[in-house]
Amino acid sequence: MSECFVYIMTNCSKTLYTGMTDNLERRVNEHKHKLVDGFTKRYNLTKLICYEATSDVWSAIYREKQIKGWLRSKKVTLIESVNPQWRDLSDGWFER
Repeated sequence: MSECFVYIMTNCSKTLYTGMTDNLERRVNEHKHKLVDGFTKRYNLTKLICYEATSDVWSAIYREKQIKGWLRSKKVTLIESVNPQWRDLSDGWFER
């Protein structure tokens, strides 16, 4: 069984986007290079600030929907519990 990830992206204005993927590195790369049209491209969401891993796709889908349903303040609390400085957790992933 493969790993699934629920993740949160942001930009310099701290706009938040929550998503789910089975390949976090590929998906973050798509967001950073604006390869897919949509919310993250429109709002320049290129910083990975939070992610969780699970081996169960249904748990990941449930968690993504749960987080998306939260108020912003609860999302910020989650982010700051694992990444208080809101640094880009993908820094260095794509350097050659």
